[in-house]
Amino acid sequence: MNTRRIPFPHSTMMQMMRTSSFVPALLLALLVGCATPASDAPAAGASSSALADSAQAGLVVMTSPHSVDSTVARLERALRAAGPISIMARVDHAANAERVDRSLRPTQLLIFGNPALGTPLMQGRPTTAIDLPQKMLVWADSTGQVRLAYNDPQYLADRHNIAGRDDELQKISGALRTLAEQATASAPTP
Repeated sequence: MNTRRIPFPHSTMMQMMRTSSFVPALLLALLVGCATPASDAPAAGASSSALADSAQAGLVVMTSPHSVDSTVARLERALRAAGPISIMARVDHAANAERVDRSLRPTQLLIFGNPALGTPLMQGRPTTAIDLPQKMLVWADSTGQVRLAYNDPQYLADRHNIAGRDDELQKISGALRTLAEQATASAPTP
C-alpha cells in the first residue's frame, strides 16, 4: 500500500503555534474531548470486583473518603515523608478545562518519581520512559465518589518486556500501594 504524505506549510504551523492558546487548547481537547460519556462509577450494586477489573487493565484503583483536594494533599505529604521521591508536577485538569470554558469534575494528576528506581528500568528498556515518572490520578466519579488510580508496575513490566528486575518492581509496587493507602486512609495522616 502506498502512503502519500501531504505537506503542511511550515509557516502555517508556526503561525498556529504562536497563538498563545493553541497548544494548551490542543492538549486540553485531546485530554478532555476524548472522554467517553459513559459513567465511570461501578454499576449499582457492584462490589469492589468492579475496581479489580480496572486493575486487570493495568490500573490499581482505590476509593477515598476524602475530597479530591484533600486526597491529593495527603498524597503529597506521604510522598514528602517517603524519602528520595521528587514531586515533578500537580496537574489540575478541572482548572485547565475551566480556562477554556469547559467543565470537568474535580480531577488532579500528581507526577512523581525516584530516579534511583526508575533509571535502571529505562536503561534496560528505553520505552519505559513513556510511563515514568510515576503518576497518581485522583478524581470524583459521576456519583461524587473520589477515586485514586495508578499504573500497576507489573502491567508496565509486561507492556515494556522488562525482565530480570523483579526486586525493583516489587519495591515500586509496595511503595505505590503504601502511598495510595496513606492518601485514601480514613485516619489522619501523620
